Amino acid sequence: MTEEIGLTAPPAPQLKLARKNWIVKFIVVGGAGAFLNTTVLYVLYRWLHMPLVAASALAVELAVMNNFLLHDRWTFAAHSRSIARFAKFNASSLGGLVVNVLAVWLLTHIEVHFLVANVAGIAAAFAVNFALSATWVWGS
Repeated sequence: MTEEIGLTAPPAPQLKLARKNWIVKFIVVGGAGAFLNTTVLYVLYRWLHMPLVAASALAVELAVMNNFLLHDRWTFAAHSRSIARFAKFNASSLGGLVVNVLAVWLLTHIEVHFLVANVAGIAAAFAVNFALSATWVWGS
């Protein structure tokens, strides 16, 4: 599967370093996605007065698209572009979307500020998104 994207398995010590680099890059890309998500959520909810759940879902999906492009080119450095990989990433991110939107909805119902709730949702979805990306989407 790693040959599909042009990756070859490095020797064991290098593999550990590569995985650490993937995690660091995944966090950086996730941070950019979180910023995009939060900005879009704020604009849609506060300025455009969209319902919170719809605004959150749209904000998450825009961040997912952004994150895929950055992960594909930088984090996992795929040598070829793939619609199938995008579909897998989007499908795997659906779990993150559900976790994120549910966290926003639940936390705001116990009077947590919607932006704090959004950050909590992003944090809760991180582990699932990384595990699926590293093992299923990019097949490493």
